[in-house]
Order: sequence, then C-alpha cells, then structure tokens
Amino acid sequence: MSNYKANKSVALWKQAKKLIPGGSQLVSKRSEMFLPDQWPAYYKSAKGIEVIDLDNNHYLDFSLMGVGSCVLGYADSDVNKAVMSSVKKGSMSTLNPPEEVELAEKLLELHPWAKMVRYARTGGEAMAIAVRIARAHSKRDKIAFCGYHGWHDWYLASNLANDKNLDGHLLPGLEPKGVPRSAKGLSKPFEYNKIEQLKKIVKKNNIGVIVVETIRHQEPKNNFLSKIREIADEINAVLIFDEISCGFRLTLGGAHLLYGVNPDIAVFAKAMSNGYPMATIIGRKKVMNAAQSTFISSTYWTDRIGPTAALATIKKLDEKNVSNHLNLIGKEIEKGWLKLAKRYDLKVKIIGPYSLITLDWEYKNANDIRTLFTQEMLYRGFLTSSTVYVSYAHKIKHVKTYLEAVDRVFAIIKQAVSKNQVKKKLNGPSAHKGFKRLT
Repeated sequence: MSNYKANKSVALWKQAKKLIPGGSQLVSKRSEMFLPDQWPAYYKSAKGIEVIDLDNNHYLDFSLMGVGSCVLGYADSDVNKAVMSSVKKGSMSTLNPPEEVELAEKLLELHPWAKMVRYARTGGEAMAIAVRIARAHSKRDKIAFCGYHGWHDWYLASNLANDKNLDGHLLPGLEPKGVPRSAKGLSKPFEYNKIEQLKKIVKKNNIGVIVVETIRHQEPKNNFLSKIREIADEINAVLIFDEISCGFRLTLGGAHLLYGVNPDIAVFAKAMSNGYPMATIIGRKKVMNAAQSTFISSTYWTDRIGPTAALATIKKLDEKNVSNHLNLIGKEIEKGWLKLAKRYDLKVKIIGPYSLITLDWEYKNANDIRTLFTQEMLYRGFLTSSTVYVSYAHKIKHVKTYLEAVDRVFAIIKQAVSKNQVKKKLNGPSAHKGFKRLT
C-alpha cells in the first residue's frame, strides 16, 4: 500500500468527534492513540486476523485484536454458529436462558475453589459488581488495589487529592472529574511486586477489599500473590483477582491457576466470549451470597448470546489448546523483534507474557518512534501498536510476513534515529499517550 489512503475512515472519524465525545466509546480505540489523522478508524469487515476498512484497504491485525476480546480471531466460525443458533431461538425473553446455568457449571468446574457465579456483559461493570459484593461482605469501604480496573467511581476515586489541583497525579491519564469528592481516600493504589506498599496501606487503613490484576506485563516475584493472599486473610479482607485481560489467555481459565493462589472473587470478560459481550464474577459461596444483601440487577445481563458465545469459546479454547498456541506465536514474534533490533542496532525491550507480547522503545522520544513504527507498518498493510494481542488465528505464516515488513520498517527507524529525523518522517502528529498502569 505505497499509495495508502483511508479517506473515508478518517473523514468519518472527524465527523464522529463532532457527535460522540472523544469519538469512540473506548479510549483504546481512538485514532489518536495510534496514528492521528491517518489511522483507519472504522472497519467494514473482520475475519481471522484480516480487517478491511471503509476504503477497502486490507490489513493483518498485529495490534489489539478487538482490545484483547478476540482470542480465537475475528468472526470465529464455531462461535458465530453457536451465536446465530441462539439468535434464531430468541436472544431475549421474559424467562431466563438455560445456557447461563451451563456456563456457571463450566466456570466452577474450571475453578473448583469457587462455588457461585454472577454475570454482566463488560469488564468494567463486572469489576464494579465484584467490588460491591466484596464491600457488602466485608462491611468496610476502603479498597487497596493494584492494576487497571475500569472507569467506575470506586477506582477513579484514587485520583482525588487533598488539593484539587493535584487530582489525577497518582494515575496520570485517568481524570477523576465527576467522581464525588466524598469518595476521596477510599481507594489506595499499590504497585505490582511491591508488597511493602500494600503492608503500609493496610497498617494505616481499615481495608476491607484488595483488588489485584493477576498479571499484566510482570511475572509475580517473591511469592507476591501468595503474600497478598496472606495479608487478606490476616485482616479478613475480600481478595479480588481481576482476570479481564489475562484470563483464558495464559491457561484455560484464570491465570491465578498457574500460580496456585486462589482469590475470594475472580472477574473475567474479553477473551472468554471472543468478541461477544460477556463478563462473569465467580467466587466463594460465603462472599458471593452478599450479592443478595445489596441491589445488583440489569436486563441485558440475562440475554442468551453472551453465555452461548462464552460456552462455544471456552469449548474451542480447550479442544485446540489455544493458550499453548498463543505462547508459541508470541515467542516467534519476540524472537523476530530481537533479531531485527540487533541487526539494526535499535534499543528495544520486550515485555511478556507471550500472549500479550509488547515492544518498548528505549529512547527519550519513544512515543515518536512508536508512532513512526505504526505509520510505516500501516502503509505495508499491518495494524500495529506497542502490544500484540496474540490470537489463535495468528499463524506462523502470518508472523513470517509480519516480520518481513518489520525488517523494512526497522531499517527506516534506524535511519531516522541516526539522523534525528523521527518527527520529520511522520506524516501527522505523534500518537497520544495512554494512562499509567500499576502493573
């Protein structure tokens, strides 16, 4: 695509920003996060890892794959078949779909420590439900958390400072405007693998809930998760593992299964239903029963499509041993990045896990270089970002084609870095930066 154009998509994005605050419902899908004024914001169709935009440009997706939701690949035939059957039978009724009972049994079979299940349709709201249940059980308001957990008040309250002018300083990029100041001090952040931070929080506060993103881009060190479990037990707090991004990617079920540490509640979404809205909160019976002591209810949490998609997805994840495939593909991508970075003497850092393999540029102008990488890969028919959310639809042949393009683009980046011309090589502004994570 040497004469790359995405006129229709770019024009529609500009129109969208006049009608929809921010242009998209999801920060991670805003064009400015990738390649301002050039990114093909809209798709006509998506299948496997191929995406076709409004201008009929064809791309291979080596970026977010539906922001981590399409672990089997776009429009997976087996999942679609199951969903279409449920649509024909009726996706909604005054009565409940039996699939939600079948799914509950499957989830509890995969996680024997858990005994009860609640459902939602998105990760953010599922986390809000989990926190509500946990607070109801512990009868304490204060939360200690580590990781990114969504947009709700309980989480953003951590960014409310004593001085209003300092609001947003703890987690830059996550503005707490609109969150009641009365929530200030209820949510306390700590960093991954820094258990001493949690100990200090617990010592100074009456913590009733501890929330941890089980794993993101760091492996737990020095029994980090086990130590959190011990602290939760000591203070009789509810421990929640946020498995929204990592669940069903590293293994069949929650990543915590790999580390032998069980929470009181675990939350799943994204990969469990391969692009169809579905989320679940599983937990110990004594904790989950607290859901009956508070009001948690919503119409579309009872539709048939979500549980049907999850059942079909989990079945295929199991039968095809998908987590092993993701690991294999991630390793091939890492091997290729490192080989080419060495060839062109580029300073990069590769961050795991393999199913969320990430390329970091170790330069002061890293964001500009990342933008140039995205731009030049786009011109060659690839959707890219810092992270590749590996899917079952990514095959070795795709990785080979991708790395051939990376070879050419790394050569361009090397020249641009050597001549201090990275900004000059960009055909638009640099990408916006995301928000700070604690993992």
